[in-house]
Amino acid sequence: MAIDSNQQEKKIERLKKPNWLRVKLPTGENYRKVRGLVDQHKLHTICESGSCPNMGECWGEGTATFMILGNICTRSCGFCAVQTGKPEQVDEFEPGRVANSVKIMGVKHAVITSVDRDDLKDGGSTIWEQTVRAIRNQSPGTTLETLIPDFAGKWENLQTIIDVAPEIVSHNLETVRRLTKQVRIQAKYDRSLEVLFRLKKGGMRTKSGVMLGLGESENEVLETMEDLRQVGVDILTLGQYLQPTLRHLPVAEFITPEQFEKYRIKGLEMGFRYVESGPLVRSSYHAEKHLF
Repeated sequence: MAIDSNQQEKKIERLKKPNWLRVKLPTGENYRKVRGLVDQHKLHTICESGSCPNMGECWGEGTATFMILGNICTRSCGFCAVQTGKPEQVDEFEPGRVANSVKIMGVKHAVITSVDRDDLKDGGSTIWEQTVRAIRNQSPGTTLETLIPDFAGKWENLQTIIDVAPEIVSHNLETVRRLTKQVRIQAKYDRSLEVLFRLKKGGMRTKSGVMLGLGESENEVLETMEDLRQVGVDILTLGQYLQPTLRHLPVAEFITPEQFEKYRIKGLEMGFRYVESGPLVRSSYHAEKHLF
């Protein structure tokens, strides 16, 4: 076992982060203001807990991302650092707390995401609905993006999201078809496409994200982009996968900024309304600009 671990460590050492993945420290008056509010009121954002490289830029633009339905996921994806296990009971007061955080921070555009809750009959969709309504009640000027799970293909739960009509609804495909079983163990490539198709059919502005550097080929990336366009996805984000811990899937390749730019141009040619493509791009990067 120790030999395998050492071999893995040596493999990771050979793939050191290139210069283009270096991040500047967050600065700016707006960032410092939000940073102070977060500390003072002990608020929780994925931006901070996930050590997002774009936190300073997004907070400076008045955008923040919050996670609901706890911090324990019922799935065990090979890329994600969120803890897997038996989640705690649903907190009925969570929607109000998230809405209060949005108001205190003065968030102009809030991105809400969640763990997967396959243990719940409604997949957590009721809390999703209540959170959107609570934010709109306390901060009517704040626009919303919901980064949702697939609800295990239970379409009545997806309809709950459609009915509450966030400005943008996002569901990440995460990787190419060939790697889906390895990267998203309990998810299905075609089911995710079906989620995005149903959202678009329901009148939603849709968005999806794909991580690169897991061993996919250029042709596979382009095929995935075509699949997303086929179901009407409006906004696409492409970013570099970074391994959270040694227990997670290793980085197979660091994609160059030039290749990301090539994908961005190709995506616009395919008909995406907006394409964010770069090594440091994450799902909520420049989220406020996707309202078009």
